[in-house]
Amino acid sequence: MSDETAEKTPLNPFRPDPGEPLPPEQWSKPWAQLKFVSFQPAIFPRMLGDVSRDARPGDLVAVYDKFGHRVGTGLFNPRAKMPLRVVVHSNQPIGEEYFEMAIRRAVALRQDMFKLDESTDAWRVINSDGDGISGLTIDRYADTLYCDVYSLGIFQRLPKWLPLLHALLGTKHVRVHVDHDLGSLEGIKPSQMKEITASAPDKVRIREGGVKYEVDFAEGHKTGFFCDQRDNRKRFGTLVKGARVLDLCSYTGGFSINAAFGGATEITAVDLDEKVIAQGRRNANLNQVSPNKLKWVHADAFAYARQMMKNGEQFDAVMCDPPKFVMTREPAGAAEGMRKYADLNTIAASLVKPGGLFVTCSCSGLVSLETFEECVIKGVHRLNRRMQIFDRTGPGVDHPVYSNCLESRYLKLLWARVV
Repeated sequence: MSDETAEKTPLNPFRPDPGEPLPPEQWSKPWAQLKFVSFQPAIFPRMLGDVSRDARPGDLVAVYDKFGHRVGTGLFNPRAKMPLRVVVHSNQPIGEEYFEMAIRRAVALRQDMFKLDESTDAWRVINSDGDGISGLTIDRYADTLYCDVYSLGIFQRLPKWLPLLHALLGTKHVRVHVDHDLGSLEGIKPSQMKEITASAPDKVRIREGGVKYEVDFAEGHKTGFFCDQRDNRKRFGTLVKGARVLDLCSYTGGFSINAAFGGATEITAVDLDEKVIAQGRRNANLNQVSPNKLKWVHADAFAYARQMMKNGEQFDAVMCDPPKFVMTREPAGAAEGMRKYADLNTIAASLVKPGGLFVTCSCSGLVSLETFEECVIKGVHRLNRRMQIFDRTGPGVDHPVYSNCLESRYLKLLWARVV
């Protein structure tokens, strides 16, 4: 290409001109420099270069590449395993006003585009990196917000954002959760939120379509209720009319109750946790589901399914929604988790009648959809059976994923007939 042609060629709009590199003395303070070019929001220690001396834990810092171009803005914390969370990739200066814009944008997506308020009062308001606010997830349950905080910078700013969130959503209360180990590492002191969270109830009732649930924040796992399976719960109910259903790892009964609403004739819900079984019974009572139709079993899913296999039992539809089995990239730990997926899915698939419905889930973010699918297929083939896979789904639309952070996809479902 000649110089003349190059001068007439417009810049690629998807790679905006970063401008001239600047010497460090002209960089906006506080700042952090990357060792490698990256569009990832998560910057780990090996990727981080120099940081200005005035950068304090929790600060919003300008981010520069190794050449001196400004490439973004992020939250800095030298104590964290992830010392830099880039919230915006841009050569333009970004200040604290960005977060109000991001919150309004996130709420508008759910309310204006997806109109979630028309069908439910329980949905994810902020999905961390998927909404450009790395280190924060917020779920709305009726008039209460449940905030999961993973970043000191987020924790420091959250009290300022809550009035805006309540105004946009019509909520009144807030609960803030910080993992104990992560909080210690980040330097987060949850006790500083006591005054803000004092009015929050331990339980609330929510609606999801025509189904009602009681959410128990004090006793439930994580949030006490998982909004991500909303669309999958509803869909499962539409596919089991007249069916005999087995719900393995049933938690508080979301899939089971939707199956009852969908016309299933008999449902067996199995979970190891006595407290969630009790919560499931309360949810069934809220929806006037007869105990004759929905039976609760307090048992380990593996042991129960193996016993049913020995008994020669089979069901028209089997739902398998276990907890996260793969929690580490370390080879031995990851392999053990995959063995659990293979084992449970093999047993579960054996309990599906020929031509019956099999829906299986994984919430392990470290396991790709393709890897999970391959694992399930191998398990079914060991039975000398085949799956007619008709769909692969994930969480609802209120769990968006940014294109530069695809690894934040975690929930995966396979929908199939077993033949």
